[in-house]
Amino acid sequence: MANNIFIYSDIMKISGNITFNFKNEKDAKLIYDSLEVDNENYLESEIEGNEINYKITSKSLGSFLTTADDLIASEIVSEKIIENTKN
Repeated sequence: MANNIFIYSDIMKISGNITFNFKNEKDAKLIYDSLEVDNENYLESEIEGNEINYKITSKSLGSFLTTADDLIASEIVSEKIIENTKN
């Protein structure tokens, strides 16, 4: 899993991209589907093979950081659930 966060500020607008890489497309799709319901209206997302790309845009740094933190925490939990159910 790789997390890349790139932030730029444009007069009260903060945007960043986070990319999660998975071992295979099946795991990526499971996590994408699991998180998509909670992510609607908060960020843009797309799945490409074994990668999920997210774009977060916010008018404040606090809101941006909260969204990024929630996304990363949710992804970690989802990944652990997948790993534990495979055993």
